[in-house]
Amino acid sequence: MASYKENRTAQIRLVSSHNEVYEPCDDSFALVDALLADRTNLLEHCPTMCMEIGCGSGYVITSLALILGRERGGVNYIATDINPNAVKVTRETLDAHGVDAELILTDIASGLENRLAGLVDVMVVNPPYVPTPEDEVGAEGIISSWAGGENGRRVIDRILPVADHLLSEKGWLYMVTLTANNPSEICLQMRKKGYASKIIIQRSTEEESLHIIKFWRDFDTTVDEVTDQSLIGFLGSLLAQIPLFSLWRGSNSNDNC
Repeated sequence: MASYKENRTAQIRLVSSHNEVYEPCDDSFALVDALLADRTNLLEHCPTMCMEIGCGSGYVITSLALILGRERGGVNYIATDINPNAVKVTRETLDAHGVDAELILTDIASGLENRLAGLVDVMVVNPPYVPTPEDEVGAEGIISSWAGGENGRRVIDRILPVADHLLSEKGWLYMVTLTANNPSEICLQMRKKGYASKIIIQRSTEEESLHIIKFWRDFDTTVDEVTDQSLIGFLGSLLAQIPLFSLWRGSNSNDNC
């Protein structure tokens, strides 16, 4: 009998592939595991527009559609990628699982700013986060799927304001980050925009320590209330948590950032 997880996520044997498209790996699995861990909340959230930026093989957007359920009507899915091969592979992966999404070949969400402004209820992003030479960022082919420039933040820092613009008032953002990306500073940057954040899953491998962070608009805290002192305290508390997380392997966490 197939496990509950297999029924609710894309099956690797049905995920299409191409030598210039990033295949599902530890970061992809961690992001989908975070969505599974938050599934009850996602179902209660009743999203009508879900979006993935950088769909790659289609494993994540397909899994999100399966997690929310084929039977749940009224949910629109949209996914973007700058790599034309990724768009083709994602279509094949979606079709193999009997789910659908609108696929758009574009850089992050270029050309969608007006159409999707304030409409996205759930956004998932596994960005290029690996620290690399700056000239590798945005390169053609598979390199663009991981090349993040200095501290792995070049693309992440472009995505954050786009997410802020596209997310609805109840919008949630799930993002993969690496310890080298300084996730505490990312949380801090989003806090200044009025977002609360929580680490859903922290996972350490032999090569990296990943954090899957969930962001949502916090209407109880206005930007004006985020003083320098409160930011210092917030940053200190998160920095104190991260070394402890790095000792856990494959663990889930509900600690706030």
